[in-house]
Amino acid sequence: MSLIITSPLRGWATTLDSVPDPVFAQRMMGDGVAIQPLGDTVVAPFDGEVVTLHDAGHAISLRSVEGAEVLIHIGLDTVMLKGEGFTPLVAIGQTVLRGDPLIQFDLDAVALSAASLITPVIVTNADAFAISRRATDCAIGACEALMTLLPVQAEARRRSDDGTVIEQAVTLSLPHGIHARPAARIGEAARGFQAELHLLNGDKRGDARSTVALLALGTRFGDDVVVQARGDDAEAALAAIVALLATDMGEGAPAAVAAPLASAAPLRAGQIGGVIASPGLAMGPAARLKQAEIAVAHDGAGDDHERAALLAARQDVRARIAAHADSADGSVAAVMHAHLALIDDPELLAGAEQRIAAGRSAGFAWRGAIHDQIDAIRATGNAHLIERIDDLIDIERQLLSKLTGTPLNGAAVPAGAIVVADDLLPSQLVSLAAMKPAGICLTRGGPTSHVAILCAGMGLPALVAIGEALDAVADSTPLLLDAEMGHLTVAPSPADTDAFTARLAKRDARREAAKAGAANACHTADGTRIEIFANLGTVDDAVLAAAQGAEGSGLVRSEFLFLDRDTAPSEDEQHAAYQAIADALPGKPVIVRLLDIGGDKPATYIPIAHEENPSLGQRGIRVALAQPDLLETQIRAILRVEPVGQCKIMIPMVASIDELRQVRALVEQLRAEMGIATPVEVGVMVETPAAAMTADLLAVEADFLSIGTNDLTQYVLAMDRGNPAVAAGVDAMHPAVLRMIGKTCRLATARGRWVGVCGGLASDPAALPILIGLGATELSAVPGFVAEAKQIIRGLTLTEARAHADLALQCKSAAEVRALARAFEETRR
Repeated sequence: MSLIITSPLRGWATTLDSVPDPVFAQRMMGDGVAIQPLGDTVVAPFDGEVVTLHDAGHAISLRSVEGAEVLIHIGLDTVMLKGEGFTPLVAIGQTVLRGDPLIQFDLDAVALSAASLITPVIVTNADAFAISRRATDCAIGACEALMTLLPVQAEARRRSDDGTVIEQAVTLSLPHGIHARPAARIGEAARGFQAELHLLNGDKRGDARSTVALLALGTRFGDDVVVQARGDDAEAALAAIVALLATDMGEGAPAAVAAPLASAAPLRAGQIGGVIASPGLAMGPAARLKQAEIAVAHDGAGDDHERAALLAARQDVRARIAAHADSADGSVAAVMHAHLALIDDPELLAGAEQRIAAGRSAGFAWRGAIHDQIDAIRATGNAHLIERIDDLIDIERQLLSKLTGTPLNGAAVPAGAIVVADDLLPSQLVSLAAMKPAGICLTRGGPTSHVAILCAGMGLPALVAIGEALDAVADSTPLLLDAEMGHLTVAPSPADTDAFTARLAKRDARREAAKAGAANACHTADGTRIEIFANLGTVDDAVLAAAQGAEGSGLVRSEFLFLDRDTAPSEDEQHAAYQAIADALPGKPVIVRLLDIGGDKPATYIPIAHEENPSLGQRGIRVALAQPDLLETQIRAILRVEPVGQCKIMIPMVASIDELRQVRALVEQLRAEMGIATPVEVGVMVETPAAAMTADLLAVEADFLSIGTNDLTQYVLAMDRGNPAVAAGVDAMHPAVLRMIGKTCRLATARGRWVGVCGGLASDPAALPILIGLGATELSAVPGFVAEAKQIIRGLTLTEARAHADLALQCKSAAEVRALARAFEETRR
């Protein structure tokens, strides 16, 4: 007899493949359907019993009268919210009828705090029930048919003849106990053995293969759990499950107990790990920043009044942002211009107008319009785009502050303090910068957010995604921020402070020496020529790079001209931008990367169909070749730059030699049409393993190769660099990435082509000796680091750099490489 499971939520039904979490997408927990919620109440999908209800209120499982077990998990990583925003309406053991309310949640609050609102609905006992029909890619209402289940005959599990049970106790290291994701990991491990496996927590006992049974154990961090095994391979099964339970399974560690996995090196007592958003060192007292709440009235005082209020507030905020943009340069100006585009966005204005017409206040209307866009972005599942939600929240808060008179900024931050906060908005950081803080530490945030970009542009050391451990840091606590090794030392000992002070003094001395020799060409201590270029996004970046002694630009990110607009830039507009950058670096090579759109950098006027995995779809040169008019216009604009040949052309995301040949043919065709006799160099970016492994073939036809370590790292490690859930593991110092870099250098130089590095690794002081040792002869760093990079390299000999690189290639992890780099630095003090 079939069983119909109805939808527990109103929303959009989709497949589990679209869930940006491998535990659900790979069906580790079971099969099912995912729902993008549009309602705020979870209801029972059948008549049955509540089996588990997590303490955080974000997940519930039920068992039907027929025995089907279904888990409903509201959002992703919502266990981290510790119940905030969730109101359970039932209790464990309670009998419910189809449609009965189970959990109510604050849709807006959870959407702002969670990694995603997408809600998996999982059949966890797949050995007993199979899905014969399901609703996907459609709108669905609560209590409408979602899945049809059919009972299946479970296969009897083999066990040993004597029935002997062996057991072992283990203390749980999981910071939130066994919730959905760890339960899936345990179940997956258990299914690799024939033995029966059970976990005991007090008087509760659960099958290790059953997600529901594991959730019902109600475990917490530090609980002593007994693992029991019986069967032919019981000993091996017991050892595997105990070993798994003794780890935190990548869940991070709770405050005051251990550090998150984000640190690049093993942590000592008093240290907290984080993800490096902007490298550097800083010491000072903690200055905790809290965000003011802004209340708005629901109903308006009349359409005309509310429209006028909204218009006045928009004009005031727009003028303030424009003033910031005009007085800033580089990345700060770019972010401010992005905010100007948002405040003028027609969809936001239309959404607010619609609500005002319905009788709502200007503030309520603006907040609603903003959150419509936030929901749309979250629905994409693109982690990099989701980081841009901060920009929408920033615009929301600035305008609501003006409308309500609520001040946004709290107490002033003392100069030299380290700002500690849950998260920061770009406008807050711009305001804080005037107070001269020493560094930034954030509980949340991402390494590619606008705040991270701004910190890097300001030269402000920053760690993000530190986690809940940062909550325990009290105001005024002395801190040592190491955004080179990726950790924060809280209340350091005098010895730690002295050692850190010595590092700061050495760094400051190196910077002063670097400034003095910034204009000189860069050679190693034994005379090897190494060119130090700069990565640029605007002409302001070029001016800064020139002042720092940059010997050219190894990467002009031309997409700065193409993003945040409704139409593509014209040939004249592009030519003017490229010419201005070339003029700022007279007589020096300028390498312009062709349009790198797609993946985490969409342009509304370039049609790209929905992709399950944008990072593996239409990106870089694939998009450009599919848009020949755009590509031809851009190449013509580059070729027009004078003197001819100063601007070189670089092809992004190359995976085959045919892509290089197509671009080369177009360059030669346009040169002939434009009457240009001077050759123009065409090179490739090595960002894919395919390009790295065929560097010798590419070097035959390319004029140069430049390694983009950011993308190369994510493709080598199979980790999305825009996904905060795996951000801690995306480290270009991983031996696998370094081996790929070394192989590229060997293959290309054997064919007589130079190899540069233009990715983030070229701006990491710890990485420079290794990159030189691997064979890179050109490094392109962020503009503010150019002079310092020259100084570091001048203190190296090629022989010792090669020996150091050889040792790095023998390391087993990025953490080992960074520890080696630290030791290398200490031997040279």
